[in-house]
Amino acid sequence: MTDVAKDLTAGTLGGASQLIVGHPFDTIKVKLQSQPVPPPGQRPKYSGAIDAVKQTVAAEGPRGLYKGMGAPLATVAALNAVLFTVRGQMEALLRSEPRAPLTVNQQVVAGAGAGVAVAVLATPTELIKCRLQAQGAAVTGPGAAVTAAIKYSGPMDVAKQVLRSEGGIKGLFKGLIPTMGREVPGNAAMFGVYEALKQYFAGGTDTSGLDRGSLIVAGGLAGGAFWVSVYPTDVIKSAIQIDDYRNPKYSGSIDAFKKIVKAEGVGGLYKGFGPAMARSVPANAACFLAYEGVRSSLG
Repeated sequence: MTDVAKDLTAGTLGGASQLIVGHPFDTIKVKLQSQPVPPPGQRPKYSGAIDAVKQTVAAEGPRGLYKGMGAPLATVAALNAVLFTVRGQMEALLRSEPRAPLTVNQQVVAGAGAGVAVAVLATPTELIKCRLQAQGAAVTGPGAAVTAAIKYSGPMDVAKQVLRSEGGIKGLFKGLIPTMGREVPGNAAMFGVYEALKQYFAGGTDTSGLDRGSLIVAGGLAGGAFWVSVYPTDVIKSAIQIDDYRNPKYSGSIDAFKKIVKAEGVGGLYKGFGPAMARSVPANAACFLAYEGVRSSLG
């Protein structure tokens, strides 16, 4: 197999592992990010991550935690194949000689380049996922049942409604700029931290002999570095992608930033941060472990 084919295969399996482990955390993150600011004197719909889990499971069952998984699962092969393949090709360009190990700074550049490619593919998937995760569901309140309208029946229905009523293909790429603002610096940080930790654990630039435990720790902490570096951008992305097309609340990323901070303070830019971090460590540990294992087995 060529290096490209190896990266495609390993990246696909790594991404699938990441999605299966991390999607429930992502669902809770989006629910917290997208809940409206309550009127003065009233409580928000979810008091925190645990409350969001309880309400979601009570209203929709455990399957509710996997809402919106169809869209990323259908495209996880493409997204992660592109991420690891573009990163691999950039590594080849940055190497001083074949098979030479890259420096941490070179891995940062390779990660940023891969982030550009991924952002383009990820935007429609993220939009569909966020719409499904954020839409209302039947919940039981004190003394009465409160039912919010379910607008979309599934991923394909989201895509059809957006294409039909929100400007065609352009509508599926709503939120491209903040998605780019998340993926480029996020992947730069993630791959940089991953390489730095691997070299630290290995005691040098040759990291080929690292055990699974070291790869799990490096991958998990690298995933945490991704979200720490870009989380407010992700909040803005989600807000824009679930915004009403006919009566938009935000005119763009800067406007969303200003309105969120004005209404909720700086803390509004970190809604759902706990679930995101709780997801990032095990999900990215699984992703990198699967990628490294498959890539190594392919030679």
